[in-house]
Amino acid sequence: MNEVFLDTETTGLSFRDGHKVVEIACIETKDLVTTGKVFHKLINPKRSVPEEAFKIHGFSQEFLSNKETFDQVADEFLNFIKDKKIIIHNASFDLGFLDGELGLIKKEQINKKLVVDSLEVARNKFPGTSNSLDALCKRFNIDLSRRKKHNALLDCELLREVYINLLDAKEPKFNLANSITEINIKKAKDYNKTVVKISEVEIKKHKDFLKLELKKNFY
Repeated sequence: MNEVFLDTETTGLSFRDGHKVVEIACIETKDLVTTGKVFHKLINPKRSVPEEAFKIHGFSQEFLSNKETFDQVADEFLNFIKDKKIIIHNASFDLGFLDGELGLIKKEQINKKLVVDSLEVARNKFPGTSNSLDALCKRFNIDLSRRKKHNALLDCELLREVYINLLDAKEPKFNLANSITEINIKKAKDYNKTVVKISEVEIKKHKDFLKLELKKNFY
């Protein structure tokens, strides 16, 4: 089963208070290695963007006004995450918004059995400490220099690196075993492939040499 790292940006803290999604990003991986497949949409929330939210992600109402609405991207989004493990940091926040948006347009909600909350994983590993994405990046020496504003796509990339560290996993290495075996087989085939014929003169010289050496060593 492939994985999807998912993140959203919103106009506020609660869907129930009328806030909406303004950005969705998903990065697909296989065994935590990126496949190159990405889902990324900026979304017109059809409402104002409070100053507090703008300071966090930098998306203004004017900037988002000509973007697609959630209902226009929902099917593509659901197809992208279908039957994949979904890794989210603080999943209850993102799922609250996504399920709320999906519910409004009568679409299937996200299967919670496929969701892994990396915040819970971090809390179990580092209880009693800050386990925000920023804090975990600093703990694992992950470069945050690009993170001037909160950006869902960048946060997915950072989350993948954090998650690998949380699992104490290592980036898969190239399997060179087959290549090495092939090289050894080739060497074995090529070894002593050419048969050299020795002349009678050379054989006689060799025998004379051995007699002389044996005589020297004996005396």
